[in-house]
Amino acid sequence: MDYQAIIDKYYPEDNELKALLLKHSRQVADKCLEACRKHPELNLDEQFVEEAAMLHDIGIRWCHAPSILCMGDQHYIRHGVIGGELLRKEGLMRHALVCERHTGTGLTKAQIVSQQLPLPAEDFIPISTEEKLVCYADKFFSKSSPDRIRTVEQTAQSLEKFGHEGVEKFLAWSKMFE
Repeated sequence: MDYQAIIDKYYPEDNELKALLLKHSRQVADKCLEACRKHPELNLDEQFVEEAAMLHDIGIRWCHAPSILCMGDQHYIRHGVIGGELLRKEGLMRHALVCERHTGTGLTKAQIVSQQLPLPAEDFIPISTEEKLVCYADKFFSKSSPDRIRTVEQTAQSLEKFGHEGVEKFLAWSKMFE
């Protein structure tokens, strides 16, 4: 699968948003590939992990987040479900799940309902080890500070505002992938 062709299809212009998307996605993919090579015992699908990492944020273009050059009309939290829809149209079902499940450390139906998030009322939790890895690696890199790489401790601290359960999940992933 040619992930660059898919990115080019949905981001045909060479502009700052596309450059930011590519930089962030490459950072996430490289962190994922490092974990794949460090942990052969996990039997990760390295090619899929790289593709999924490169495509996990494909839905940002349709969201409203001017600080990261996204001028769409959708709430930013919807970028994963938008990406999932796009990748399903491309026949990439496993990749679509990564898009949908990478927000925070995953979102439960209960969280979506109780916080009245603009998402379908269902669970969006990483299940496969590959999904968990992309979700984990994504947390080290912010599109609003693309040259900054967070440490495990900084990342855990940044997740605390969303609840300690997510921090615990992230720290368990760090034991698996670092």
